[in-house]
Amino acid sequence: MSRLSRFRGIAAVVAAACLWGGGPALSQAYPTRAVRVVVGFPAGGGVDVPARLISHWLSERLGQQFIVENRVGGGGNIGTEAVIRAPADGYTLLLVSTTNAINPSLYPDLKFDFIHDIAPVASIYRVPFAMGVSPSFPPKTVAELIDYAKANPGKVNIASPGLGTPQYVTGELFKMMTGVNMVHVSYREPGPMLTDLLGGQIQLMFENLAVSIPNIKAGKLRLLAITTAARSEALPDVPTVGETVSGFEASGWTGIGAPRGTPPEIIDKLNREINAALADPDMKAKFANLGVTLLPGSPADFARHIAVETEKWTKVVRFSGAKIQ
Repeated sequence: MSRLSRFRGIAAVVAAACLWGGGPALSQAYPTRAVRVVVGFPAGGGVDVPARLISHWLSERLGQQFIVENRVGGGGNIGTEAVIRAPADGYTLLLVSTTNAINPSLYPDLKFDFIHDIAPVASIYRVPFAMGVSPSFPPKTVAELIDYAKANPGKVNIASPGLGTPQYVTGELFKMMTGVNMVHVSYREPGPMLTDLLGGQIQLMFENLAVSIPNIKAGKLRLLAITTAARSEALPDVPTVGETVSGFEASGWTGIGAPRGTPPEIIDKLNREINAALADPDMKAKFANLGVTLLPGSPADFARHIAVETEKWTKVVRFSGAKIQ
């Protein structure tokens, strides 16, 4: 064989390898084995449910198992760091949530830079928080609550499931924007928090709307408002906080992220499939039961959302003075 023929043969092999190993071929082949979807919170919790819905959809559509793995601890930071340190090959994904926008300013010693180290894949949904009060609490509207709190500084207790949670920073945002002085009371479990609210020891809390609706319908919890910019389709007669406090908006949200450096072909494929899930009638019905608003969009859309939320909650955490070592 001549040197020229040998060179042409080698070149053909290299070209074939390049075609097989990258670009559209890589996207078409992915996934060839099981994919982990890491959730930084316990199974059955608010952000665990959407992770399982999306994982089941992706398993059905892409022919490989997408397995939810709950890596609990550190306010979600343990799971986040596990994904950041994983190979950037599309086989380890992160269920991104509001806490990922809160934690950078709350934890001064994080070993990662979330915005830099995670590649946004797709947003999933946004959910309002319910502004609920004890049935015996005098104020019937947001305006009356503000007036009452200003007339009784330090005498209104506001509950949350923990320092730095989305519910906590929503309460701090309300305090920051209205100038009211309320006392934060932290709970480890939602049960005792609700018991104390119904008993009058706690006057106010912000909680996931889907979690609150059963207690609202049972008459155990009085709803003053919801926290998203627009009213909820599930409760169209309930006003938003922003109708009284101009510019107020807060919500829980979720999406999917991957380690920085994950091939864009894989990110785009996952984005297309997740958006297809959010457009599917059966999936839309399942998410509707959670009281959420779906957020289809591109990876760039999700990146902008994360950046805006991180800037917003950084200001609120600084106002609150909260730090977790």
